[in-house]
Amino acid sequence: MFEYLSFLIADPEIKVQFINTMDMFVQLFVELTLLFLVISYGVAIINQKLPSEKIQQLLGGKNGRGYLTAAGLGAVTPFCSCSTIPMLIGLLKARAGFGPTMTFLFTSPLLNPIVIALFIPVLGLKVTIFYAGLALSTSIIAGLILQHFGFERFVKQDMFKPRSSSCSTGCDTSEDNSCCNAEKKEPSLWYKAWDESWSIFCSMLPYMLIAMFIGSVVHGFVPEHFFSDVAGSQNPAAIPTAALIGIPLYIRVTTLLPLVGSFIAKGVSLGAIIALVIGSGGASFPELILLKRLFLWPLLLAFLAVIFSMAVIGGFTFNQILI
Repeated sequence: MFEYLSFLIADPEIKVQFINTMDMFVQLFVELTLLFLVISYGVAIINQKLPSEKIQQLLGGKNGRGYLTAAGLGAVTPFCSCSTIPMLIGLLKARAGFGPTMTFLFTSPLLNPIVIALFIPVLGLKVTIFYAGLALSTSIIAGLILQHFGFERFVKQDMFKPRSSSCSTGCDTSEDNSCCNAEKKEPSLWYKAWDESWSIFCSMLPYMLIAMFIGSVVHGFVPEHFFSDVAGSQNPAAIPTAALIGIPLYIRVTTLLPLVGSFIAKGVSLGAIIALVIGSGGASFPELILLKRLFLWPLLLAFLAVIFSMAVIGGFTFNQILI
């Protein structure tokens, strides 16, 4: 097997793809690990300082303003599809409204200051306004629908249960018993936040490694011209094809937008580009692997259906209205 692998790597093109894959894996590992720990630590501190009742009041499922607050929170947090997960976990642990929490999940990777700052010079103000309106309205409507049909029951609860103490409950009460003495000491807020974020990180790490590997392989071995070949003007199903292609890929919207000019020059319609932007920005294989740790299949499929529908509807709308 190693001889076969050496033979493949000897091919110059495959060698470059293999190097790109390994470089991407290292980059993703460092980046996502740091982002996950920093974001989850920050969220844990907020959860420690801000009472759950306050979070539930701000992002309550029965409060219509909760959806607008969640959409606004998603619009100002510059997260990609994977780095949104720690914030999602924090909202779920705080028992924020399920509908608003899903609205945040849809909005955050698609609509943030960095995305808007790139959209305006690349595609113009009119396209940017339409895109922002589509992302906001669809995310809020999707959150309302998922809340209405009770999809909250498909959230796995094991990650959100309080961890049992590592000390034995039946230890001796004598003063020289270090276990019981440790129990008497109340850990600081900062330590408790770190302990919580590290625990979540460890439970998610196997899923993150799988996600990083898949994302790296896709990045390294999918050719740059692949999208323009299958979603060009000669393909009548270019928009749904672009959405289907985009969803498995781990491509940030901020990485994709600078390539728009070359796509248009190769005959790709604006609608297909928007479908790719929404599909790849709103979901990815790495994100789905992480979400599988949190969601049961019905909710995971509903999440995919929302992203795909948003991408297709957005693509056809842009072609009809803006062309």
